[in-house]
Amino acid sequence: MTSEATSSSGSTDPARTGNLSNCNANSFILEAGWVITMDAHMRVLREYSLVVIDGRIVACAPWLDAMTQYPDLIVVDRRSGILMPGLVNAHTHLAMNLLRGFADDKPLKTWLEQHVWPTEAAYLSPAYVRDGTALALAECLLCGVTTVNDMYFFPDVTAATVLSAGMRATVGLIVLDIPTAWAGSVDEYISRGLSVHDTLRDEPLITTAFAPHAPYTVSREPLERIATLSAELDVPVHMHVHETAEEVQSFEREHGMRPIARLDEIGLLNSSLLAVHLTQLTDAEIVRLGEAGVNAIHCPESNLKLASGVSPIADLIAAGVNIAVGTDGAASNNDLDLLGELRTASFLAKVFSDNAATLPAAQALRMVTIDAAKALGLAEHIGSLEVGKAADCIIIEPGLGMLPIYDVLAQVIYTQSSQYVTDVWVAGKQLLQHRQLLTMDTDKIRHSAQTWAAKISK
Repeated sequence: MTSEATSSSGSTDPARTGNLSNCNANSFILEAGWVITMDAHMRVLREYSLVVIDGRIVACAPWLDAMTQYPDLIVVDRRSGILMPGLVNAHTHLAMNLLRGFADDKPLKTWLEQHVWPTEAAYLSPAYVRDGTALALAECLLCGVTTVNDMYFFPDVTAATVLSAGMRATVGLIVLDIPTAWAGSVDEYISRGLSVHDTLRDEPLITTAFAPHAPYTVSREPLERIATLSAELDVPVHMHVHETAEEVQSFEREHGMRPIARLDEIGLLNSSLLAVHLTQLTDAEIVRLGEAGVNAIHCPESNLKLASGVSPIADLIAAGVNIAVGTDGAASNNDLDLLGELRTASFLAKVFSDNAATLPAAQALRMVTIDAAKALGLAEHIGSLEVGKAADCIIIEPGLGMLPIYDVLAQVIYTQSSQYVTDVWVAGKQLLQHRQLLTMDTDKIRHSAQTWAAKISK
């Protein structure tokens, strides 16, 4: 952020800069035409300002009141824009952006076993993860995402790349039964993961989660260890669960029970579990997920593209399950446009329930803000614009494709609003200004992506 107030067109208004000697880069007044608070009352405020001091929200007040009460703060004029909390992408494989479009139009098992896993075995490295993650984070910022929940190899590299970009993340401590370039055994996966957790424990923008890939790729004994460690360390568990019918049927043939029953038996069905996909559920399983307080992570576009199925989120909501939305990886989506993902989720919920009133806009928007923050255990810090929380926020400047505006919540959900994200802040630090990335080198990211494509496509 500059030391001068700027209008939405980028012009300077010296009369509104205040006493800059008492300002710093993450203390300012942010004016907006609409403020979507995502608080408990789902308030939408017209012609209000967010007051930020040292990266945290200290007030939300009408334009004139904010300037009067905080005359020494810089004023950032986005009076034509929509101000809302930064978006939380609840399930990603960031580095897999390097495989966007690599093996399209194939079912999950074929896609993984014949294409993705062999390619990862050949190319997976810290450099691969660094470059793929940087590409993904740049895309996320341009779509208004400030927090990601990632599951991939070399989580230490992922965390470093996230911090370099200035973003927020929950970094998955991956576990598999099979060896990879990250770890050669279950013991090594867990020990290396715990080391990453210890290294990052005091980092304010990074949290960790145990990330066993799925019940069919992680056997019972390591899952039992993860359940114990999750409880001892108060660390969530991020896991693919019931993604396809074939997966569930194969597991049941081999073990005599469905994967959710195995997780329940081990003690992993609880409020610390982030269960991703959940496309294959019985009525009894839905009830049990609600009783256990499990968080469901809905990734509709990846599930549709891979023909995996559709999660019954209307039924899960009715059972009391907290729902968040994730894009999955760009290799199976093929983008990280979280608001576009939410639009798809909303439409699917309506058509599958045969009710256009299912999942109204305000409820849907919670799934990428406050409810997603709740799933990650971060709701005290992010997910809504309230006094005391971190200033993780975005501006959407409505373009022609969003006008006219009758219901601003509906316009954010039902139009292609992500293309109009102009500004992004995390903990009060501006990362995107007038659609220009401030902390990332786009030319370098573009070049590295093309270099990897040339290697992989040989």
